[in-house]
Amino acid sequence: MMAAELSPVRKSILPQGGDSWETIAQRELPDTAQSDAVAMLQSWNLHVFMRAAGGVGRIRGDNPILPSDVIFVEPPRA
Repeated sequence: MMAAELSPVRKSILPQGGDSWETIAQRELPDTAQSDAVAMLQSWNLHVFMRAAGGVGRIRGDNPILPSDVIFVEPPRA
């Protein structure tokens, strides 16, 4: 397949150790208000945000972001 035939890919990152939605938002979407940036990231990454809690009594939004998670930092393409 020639390069001209490849479809565009959504921009994504692999998190750094200890990253949270807030740290990723600050680093990847610095020109957006943090609460808005966190909400956008979570909506673009439901595969991470809605993952089942890892232990009894954990709050859904309290899931850790793993270094192996693929985090999209832009919305889906139309």
